[in-house]
Amino acid sequence: MTSLLSSLTFKQQLMLTIASGVLALAFALLFRILIGRQPAGNDVMQNLAKKIRIGAMAFLTREYAVIVPFILLTAALIYIFLDTGLSNIGSTWGRPFTTLSFIMGAVSSALAGFIGMRTATMANVRTAEAARTSIVKALRVSFLSGATMGLAVVGLGLIGFVSVFLILLQSVDAATALKSLTGFSFGASCVALFARVGGGIFTKAADVGADLVGKVEKNIPEDDPRNPAVIADNVGDNVGDVAGMGADLFESYIGAILATMLVGLHVDWATTNSNAALIFPLLVSAVGIVAAIIGMAVVRTKNAAGVQRALKNGMLLASLLAVAGTHWLSRAILPPDIAWGVFLASTAGLLAGVIVGGLTEYYTSQVYRPVQALAASAKTGAGTALIEGLALGYLSTALPVLVIGVAIGVAYLEAGLYGIGIGSVGMLSTLAMTLAIDAFGPVADNAGGIAEMSKLPKEVRETTDALDSAGNTTAAIGKGFAIGVAGFMCLALFGAFKEESGLAGIDVSNPFTLIGLLFGGMLPFLFSSLTMRAVGRAAIAMIEEVRRQFREIKGLMEGTAEGDTATCVSIATSAAIREMIAPGLLAIISPVAIGLVLGKEALGGMLAGALVSSIMLGTSMANSGGAWDNAKKYIESGKFGGKGSDTHKAAVVGDTVGDPFKDTSGPALNILVKLMSIVAVLTAGLYGTGWIG
Repeated sequence: MTSLLSSLTFKQQLMLTIASGVLALAFALLFRILIGRQPAGNDVMQNLAKKIRIGAMAFLTREYAVIVPFILLTAALIYIFLDTGLSNIGSTWGRPFTTLSFIMGAVSSALAGFIGMRTATMANVRTAEAARTSIVKALRVSFLSGATMGLAVVGLGLIGFVSVFLILLQSVDAATALKSLTGFSFGASCVALFARVGGGIFTKAADVGADLVGKVEKNIPEDDPRNPAVIADNVGDNVGDVAGMGADLFESYIGAILATMLVGLHVDWATTNSNAALIFPLLVSAVGIVAAIIGMAVVRTKNAAGVQRALKNGMLLASLLAVAGTHWLSRAILPPDIAWGVFLASTAGLLAGVIVGGLTEYYTSQVYRPVQALAASAKTGAGTALIEGLALGYLSTALPVLVIGVAIGVAYLEAGLYGIGIGSVGMLSTLAMTLAIDAFGPVADNAGGIAEMSKLPKEVRETTDALDSAGNTTAAIGKGFAIGVAGFMCLALFGAFKEESGLAGIDVSNPFTLIGLLFGGMLPFLFSSLTMRAVGRAAIAMIEEVRRQFREIKGLMEGTAEGDTATCVSIATSAAIREMIAPGLLAIISPVAIGLVLGKEALGGMLAGALVSSIMLGTSMANSGGAWDNAKKYIESGKFGGKGSDTHKAAVVGDTVGDPFKDTSGPALNILVKLMSIVAVLTAGLYGTGWIG
């Protein structure tokens, strides 16, 4: 079989990777059919699920109504300033290769988010109904929903990327085709940023409004049907943690493959087999799809205590199969003198992702000491809980950075800059499984809300809470994983930027480079300020609306009247759409402005500064937020006075602060630095010494 693979032509090998993408979509369709065949509960449950689905799709429709004109305008600018500048494609005005790649990347990313959203809003009520029977069925339904999302992301990613690559190869060489394919990654990154920021603002505005008025002021339970913001909160779980996370990792997946292929154009050993360096990351991704599908098959549990272990078993099996498959591929495709080093680089990336995920779990899961200590700190008030939570987040950056640093060092020593790129591909090779584990959490959370609002037996809510608790931890792991990927991927993209721009390196003795370094280090803080204040403004509007309804709607508190949930959804949607524009433009315009004004050396410095700052700030914010959330849940389980106690109220304040940390600003930072890097590579030919430099 090894000789058969190596005997295939380059285009036949590319077709093989497309086939793996088709396999992923086939299983995604199968899983969606299986979910649809599950019972959807009683009329009350179905009515609640319908409200959540309508709200989620309304948000997505309005978000895409803003994104589409932006995509079209950006596509026009790409055609005018980049496609017309390609000198070797046989036309005075140039063929719109980069433009079309950009549009295809944006469409593929948006489609993946749409599929995930539709599946999640179909699976939530079926998970709640399954929880009436057993946790075995409830886990299966919710996990199949996450698996559908994960497989749709990798399937659409590989099919879209490789199909465009094959089309371009009909007219240009591989180097020109890959340069044009930077547009595909840029399109995916643009959609990812808006989806993550917009979804994050929506979900946290609704969550904060529902918690502060409902839990703290009115002392009613979470997901109480009397709270008019509860439906908006459940909608937010889907638009932020399903569509947002899916788009985030879609662009990571494509960006890692593209960065490795761009670096592969310039490696010395590729002169003997020029296509080996290009096809290898694609085949690693294809093997990862098969490994993930097999890993999904073992995610089963017999009781609530085994949920986390079942998810870990699936991830472990998928990772081991991916490592074995990568080893086989390296021997089949690569020159013998480089095969072992590239395999070690890929394995280092995959192992780093697993370890960073484990460290994130340690700092954010309520079964470990850090979160338990954080919960104990709430006994003396919200102030001490905030101090402890911030300290925990800062502390949690040390070990992940050490792991990422070691992995980058191993990858570079074994295979140079190509090794760093293939390390990011290895880390993302089992992305379908990673996303399945991550995206099942919001479905379980929604199921718990539906169970509460439809007044199902207490045992049902206990089952969904067990799934939700595991989902909170896996969501935190997913965010830590995404930040780790950014470190690998951006280094590979920086290498591609150096090659494309002719930049020799970063010289901090150059004052313009230092200016860029400082500016890049500042950008994540400015970006976080914009996104957090956006959540704050939206939350204030939500709080005032919920207070108004409790004040003016007679019988709402007594449960004899219904709240106006549609208005709450509309407030969160309008705020998210309005507030997501400024952070998005900041990420796209900053690298172009610095490159044109100060030159490519300053832009290189800015990319380095933004990378370091984003990893530190993103890690600390995501882990602080996750720890505050689970500390609250730890108290709600009966510790330190339980629900309604002063300790619980203090923990709710910490969780409120942590909401935009972990679900808006923190996760968006890795997209910020990746998008800036993609923009720099895409526009590398525009920069010289700058207008000032």
